[in-house]
Amino acid sequence: MEEYRFYHPAEIRYGDLDPQGHVNNAKHLTFFEQARVQYFITLGLWSLDQSFMDIGVILADAQVTYLAPIHYGQKLKVGVRAVKLGNKSISLAQNIIDVDSGEALATGGVVMVAYDYRSKKTVPVPEEWRKKIGKFEGISASDKT
Repeated sequence: MEEYRFYHPAEIRYGDLDPQGHVNNAKHLTFFEQARVQYFITLGLWSLDQSFMDIGVILADAQVTYLAPIHYGQKLKVGVRAVKLGNKSISLAQNIIDVDSGEALATGGVVMVAYDYRSKKTVPVPEEWRKKIGKFEGISASDKT
């Protein structure tokens, strides 16, 4: 399994359940999103008082592989790791882990594109982001493929 240096706890709410009694498949993306937001905050790329217009990324692609059902009461942690820093995009791998067993319940990933919401155009990934992500993940911040 790939090394994740960042995990964020996820709470299962009763409303997250579907009629079969497990977490609805759409909620996995919500868990991924919450962890991504905390990842960006923890790395100092976003702040809690920042305007949505200043966030600077937009979701371009999302993928989830469901490995096992998630049930109410399970303790979860959601991993995030940057796997590629492109010219205008950041590719992130993500997973959902059962805290007690260590079992991977879902894996996936997203591509986030650097975006200027005011001009409605893609922009290069900020150099500060490249440096902070590269240092945290141990990947090349200068690789702009």
